[in-house]
Amino acid sequence: MTGQRRGLSMGRLALFSLGSAAAVLALATVVLAILKPGPVLGLIIVLAGVGGAILAMGLASTRMTRRALDGSADDEGSAGEQGGDPGTGSPR
Repeated sequence: MTGQRRGLSMGRLALFSLGSAAAVLALATVVLAILKPGPVLGLIIVLAGVGGAILAMGLASTRMTRRALDGSADDEGSAGEQGGDPGTGSPR
């Protein structure tokens, strides 16, 4: 499977997105356990962890989606070069 692009799998997308968010939240938990901050600093760390988890989910899903759809964009571009409609491949 070297060099081949995979299609977009919703299960894999969900697994990687939630996995990246869980990793960021676990990191925030470790930081809280090590530092043992007061209430205000603890709240800031927790909010940064939640924001980081949302960011990680967005980055992982965007990257996977773009990677999966780049191959199909090449296929559509070749249909457009042949004079067909890129969406359906039919003549205009």
